[in-house]
Amino acid sequence: MPIQMFLNTGKVPVKIYTNDVASHTIDQLKLIAELPFIHSHVAAMPDVHKGIGATIGSVIPTKGAIIPAAVGVDIGCGMNATRLSINASQLPDNLKQVRLAIEEAVPVGFSKHKSILAKNSTIKALNTVLEEQIFTKHPAVMKMIKKPYQTWTQQLGTLGGGNHFIEICLDENKEVWVMLHSGSRGIGNVIGRYFIKLAKKDMEKHIAQLPHRDLAYFTEGAKHFDDYVEAVHWAQEYASFNRREMMRLIIEALRKPLPPFDVTKEAISCHHNYVAIEDHFGSQVFLTRKGAIRAGEGELGIIPGSMGVKSYIVRGKGNPESFCSCSHGAGRQMSRTEAKRRFNTNDMETQTQGVECRKDRGVIDEIPGAYKDIDKVM
Repeated sequence: MPIQMFLNTGKVPVKIYTNDVASHTIDQLKLIAELPFIHSHVAAMPDVHKGIGATIGSVIPTKGAIIPAAVGVDIGCGMNATRLSINASQLPDNLKQVRLAIEEAVPVGFSKHKSILAKNSTIKALNTVLEEQIFTKHPAVMKMIKKPYQTWTQQLGTLGGGNHFIEICLDENKEVWVMLHSGSRGIGNVIGRYFIKLAKKDMEKHIAQLPHRDLAYFTEGAKHFDDYVEAVHWAQEYASFNRREMMRLIIEALRKPLPPFDVTKEAISCHHNYVAIEDHFGSQVFLTRKGAIRAGEGELGIIPGSMGVKSYIVRGKGNPESFCSCSHGAGRQMSRTEAKRRFNTNDMETQTQGVECRKDRGVIDEIPGAYKDIDKVM
């Protein structure tokens, strides 16, 4: 898809892959482009919309610096999808028991498991880095979360809230897939919030010179740069383990309400809120994808739609202008507050007709009408 909009008011251009972009989102993208260490340009995906700290759906290449608020607090948030060896005709006519089995197996919101379910080797590997590197150097992180060890270990294999979801869906061949969306849970959130605040504190003398104070950054070689890189990579690894553990629990839970099946294919496990070291336009950069997935040539990815509509499994084209990136989902077209004001449970019933899901007031902020049309994004 060609670039639809081109902004050239900052130190680097902004290349936007859609015309469906709000003015306040454009303003936010322009602020990012004002930073002195952006490499080549900023890319904005078709699902782009305003975010906290930095624009969701943006791809930000930086040299010698990282912006913690651009990575955000849901560090490592991403998708998993697994295909099962059964098809639509083998599913029960009423899927409520399937949904309830999943809800019983996977805690949601702030909830956690009653005990540690993940493999001991996984816990040990994660705990060594967390305790010896992150908590030792930054004990304040540990104080930000109640019962930190119990919380992060028992939240492995949990969904969280917001737009995180678990979905049973069918492909074009009527084969059954399990798809899920989640991140680094409470521990990732406190790591993100701590280092965002620390970046602002480190830049106290220079914060007024920034386009926006949320764009405070760590420069390579500065006091806390390496500590943040280590912490953010830990949270990204935790997020991957979390999704893997959740998928295991879901597969186990489905064996009771569904006929016998095997797992035939894992399509992808991908982050869409993260930072990685990559080579682009002749330079090695820290590439932050905030609400975007990597779409290198031939690489598989997942672009989910909203509740009640379709999702896509895609294969990357390796487009250099997008920094080998693409959309991460439908993208919100209104805030959660606006969705709750505009819609009610009757609207939820109508917009999710034929879909087995919650339809109460607690999920109205996730109503399909709050999101962009996934087909237009695609």
